[in-house]
Amino acid sequence: MSERMNLDRRSFLRKAAMAFATIGLADGRLVLADEGRMPDLDGAVGWLNSAALSSKSLRGKVVLVNFWTYSCINSLRELPYMKAWAAKYKDAGLVVIGAHTPEFGFEKERGNVERAVHDLNVAYPVALDSDYGVWQAFHNEYWPANYFIDPKGRIRYHYFGEGEYDKSERVIQELLRENGASGWGESPVPPSGTGVELAPSSDQGSPETYAGYARAERFASPERLSRDSKKTYSVPAALGLNRWGLSGLWAAGAESSVPQAAGAKIVFRFHSRDLHIVLGPGKDGNPIRFRVTLDGAVPGGDHGLDSGSDGTGEVREPRMYQLIRQKGPVSDRTFAIEFLDPGAQAFSFTFG
Repeated sequence: MSERMNLDRRSFLRKAAMAFATIGLADGRLVLADEGRMPDLDGAVGWLNSAALSSKSLRGKVVLVNFWTYSCINSLRELPYMKAWAAKYKDAGLVVIGAHTPEFGFEKERGNVERAVHDLNVAYPVALDSDYGVWQAFHNEYWPANYFIDPKGRIRYHYFGEGEYDKSERVIQELLRENGASGWGESPVPPSGTGVELAPSSDQGSPETYAGYARAERFASPERLSRDSKKTYSVPAALGLNRWGLSGLWAAGAESSVPQAAGAKIVFRFHSRDLHIVLGPGKDGNPIRFRVTLDGAVPGGDHGLDSGSDGTGEVREPRMYQLIRQKGPVSDRTFAIEFLDPGAQAFSFTFG
């Protein structure tokens, strides 16, 4: 199976440099390489916002295939641009397709994706790629990943990771010009992300961190992370930057760790403006209450969209929860979340 990962900053810059090395200029216009035929989309198990699309039915259109998944912060921060491009260039012949390829098991469920697409106001076609058929056809490896296809069905450019939106929009414009379209205005769409879609802070020093044992790193509790069994953990006496630990009774699975009793905690020493956790409710679907603290106190004005100033909140559906958004200068902080009910699934931490 292909390596599946969200791009960290170093990998993003390396991939970006490789991608734009394929672009040339002639008389001030982009010259784009031919990277091969667009694969078909028949690997999708379903579609949202559209009947099933295919490479054949899309001939004559400029197509942008965006691989994303709804709990991925990197994908969410791209959405304002995807939505804006889909609206701005629709009449000129652009079709944006969101290939929703899941990272976690709950993202394979159609109902969860439907709710996310609705809540995120995604109106363009979304291919449900729950079996990785489209991903594998494109030989893709990353979230997010963007493939730009001309009206003849040829991939002319690709880009991995966030950022470089002005350059990507220039690619769209050039492909539309090649097809005889014009009249959209040269100015790129402005940054418009808010909430979880807001661009990341420039002072961001914490990496994505998984809570399931299959990809867990930098675990700092004195007790070793146990696999598929219940175990009581304790918080380390000193917690270094980007280290985390558990407290109380937990069951660590490959994908997520689950508190087995009320009062179980996760602690994380981080450096970023925003802290998010991908969380899911218990197997019975009932809401799970939690309380978060920042350096041992309620977050106050530094609470996120999914926590109150007193630190309280609830897990009601599986998704990414924004729990901290610092309003002042970014510094090393210690975050803790206490689950007031057992059964929540904690998948990963992401930052911004």
